[in-house]
Amino acid sequence: MTTENSPAQKSFDVSKYTINTSDRELVDVVVGDDKFKVEIKPLTWFKKNQLITDCMTFTTDGETKFNGSKYVKEVLKEIVTDAPWGKTTDAFLLSINADLGQALEAIVPKAFLTDELDIDSVKKE
Repeated sequence: MTTENSPAQKSFDVSKYTINTSDRELVDVVVGDDKFKVEIKPLTWFKKNQLITDCMTFTTDGETKFNGSKYVKEVLKEIVTDAPWGKTTDAFLLSINADLGQALEAIVPKAFLTDELDIDSVKKE
């Protein structure tokens, strides 16, 4: 444990690792010949893990299932803060065609990094 005046504590800058609520990014979404901007906010480490957990189910025999479509839907509702269509809702996402859906899916952070986790090896504890 470090004390208040230790060098280790003074050199750690937590602000380098936190996401501010004002952090926003404008991304281009391209659908065919159309191109428009969407404002997104970063997904925090905790929120991403929470969404992944909410999208996983465990069978009685210990197998896991990941609901990728639910993950994409919930992440889009979480990260899109300003878009030409207004608020990103379930009703909006259910009404769009595959072209716009695929373009929006491209801005969703991957649930799993291939080196990080093999989804087939996740077991219920």
